[in-house]
Amino acid sequence: MRKGVIGLVLLVTAGAAAAQAPVRDAIEREQALSSAQQRAGAAYQEMQQARQNAVRAEQDFLNAQETDRAAQKQAAETKQQLDSAKQALDAARARDAKARKAYDDALDTVDRARKTPAAR
Repeated sequence: MRKGVIGLVLLVTAGAAAAQAPVRDAIEREQALSSAQQRAGAAYQEMQQARQNAVRAEQDFLNAQETDRAAQKQAAETKQQLDSAKQALDAARARDAKARKAYDDALDTVDRARKTPAAR
């Protein structure tokens, strides 16, 4: 009888353990599902933030590109002004040199006229 009671106790204990296993599995599955959902939510938020950052970066790039185009246009206009000013400077220097030569020639003529004896 003792063996029968021990067998019955073992059978009841095994049955109770077997009954607890599905409950424990269900709790573990629920915890795993909850954890996975939290990770998915966090990943979605990171994705949204990354997308917003990419949109901002693209707009910054487009703004910089437009600024660069405007700067290149301004540089081309400034270069054209510089070239025109250089031409005007060269022309002014050439006129100065020509006037200086004409003045020097006139002074030479005056000097020669002074050195030439007066005709009597």
